[in-house]
Amino acid sequence: MGRGPSIEARKNAEDARRGKIFTKIIREISVAARAGGGDPAGNPRLRSAIDKGLGANMSKDVIERAIKKATGELEGVEYEEIRYEGYAPGGVAVIVDCLTDNKVRTVADVRHAFGKFGGNLGTDGSVAFMFKKLGVLSFAAGADEDTITEAAIEAGADDVVVYPEDGAIDVITAPDAFETVKAAMDAAGLKPDIAEVTLRADNDIAVSGDTAQQVAKLLAWLEDMDDVQNVYSNAELGADAYA
Repeated sequence: MGRGPSIEARKNAEDARRGKIFTKIIREISVAARAGGGDPAGNPRLRSAIDKGLGANMSKDVIERAIKKATGELEGVEYEEIRYEGYAPGGVAVIVDCLTDNKVRTVADVRHAFGKFGGNLGTDGSVAFMFKKLGVLSFAAGADEDTITEAAIEAGADDVVVYPEDGAIDVITAPDAFETVKAAMDAAGLKPDIAEVTLRADNDIAVSGDTAQQVAKLLAWLEDMDDVQNVYSNAELGADAYA
């Protein structure tokens, strides 16, 4: 299974869009609360969205207001979940998850982004089969491999992957076991640098040179769109992609 972007790359990308991160988190909280209710104890998706908000220094008042709007206690906007699939240059598969109040606007913006950087928007299911949904708890280089492995196994994780190139560690879980494993790791004093339910490709595609730069620009452009929540790809990008 392919590895997701490194912890450093993920943090850099998040810092770059810091000004928009609150909007994206509030939309996720809203959709999660509308779909599963406003009580995070019985709504894992909402619990995860709240954790993400608190991790981004979002105030509890803002979070509570978003939940109340979603559950009808306050007037708010209703967002629709939409997934788009396509190909970036070099045959790289891309999945774009959106939350929008205007589907016509969003599909036009996503199609424009793919076209602008030499990609093509595909049909439903055209690339999704290449990805698996799973929970990932990522620990940066320097973390204690033995301690993490022992705690992860005890917590019921599916796998522990150590990356020899930088020493980073990923604890892999089934999506429905993510919250349980995360809570157990936290209780053991092992707080991951990044923890999320995500999509990962079965196999990555290495691209370089101009192709890699076009792929990187497309992914960054999509990430920066207001209606886009998450972007997944099977691109393996080196430093030359950002030259």
